[in-house]
Amino acid sequence: MAEKRNIFLIGPMGAGKSTIGRQLAQQLNMDFIDSDQEIEQRAGADISWIFDIEGEDGFRKREERIINELTQQQGIVLSTGGGAVLSKETRNHLSARGIVIYLQTTVDKQYQRTQRDKKRPLLQNTDDPRAVLEELAKIRNPLYEEIADITLPTDEQSAKLMANQIVDMIENING
Repeated sequence: MAEKRNIFLIGPMGAGKSTIGRQLAQQLNMDFIDSDQEIEQRAGADISWIFDIEGEDGFRKREERIINELTQQQGIVLSTGGGAVLSKETRNHLSARGIVIYLQTTVDKQYQRTQRDKKRPLLQNTDDPRAVLEELAKIRNPLYEEIADITLPTDEQSAKLMANQIVDMIENING
């Protein structure tokens, strides 16, 4: 791959964006960045704390700013937070500045993968996390689809296999 285009991974929490992103970056010899980790690093606090202090709106503003900055880099694999696509500005930056890959997963898989994860603020203060995941899917799935160049279901395959598939697809796009 002569020209290093950015690759942006979008999709719901628990879809495997970070895990697949790391594999992909390694295979393509590109830098991997996780926008949530970047936000935590710069804030000096975890996302749950940011949500508690600034609310979801405050968090989304930070996320929008940081993703705008990160997408201007070259040759990166960027894993975004599940709600990053809620911002029209962020959707525009992602689709204009790289190849957008929507990692699709079912609510059942998400529920299994996030059940014991305490770092998911939207799932913490609810009696019915599955209902929250279903509601988020209704709102966000059409936004993921709107900007995706490639859509891949992640439920049945390993991260390594998914990364291989993505590499093949990107090589086809780039000719």
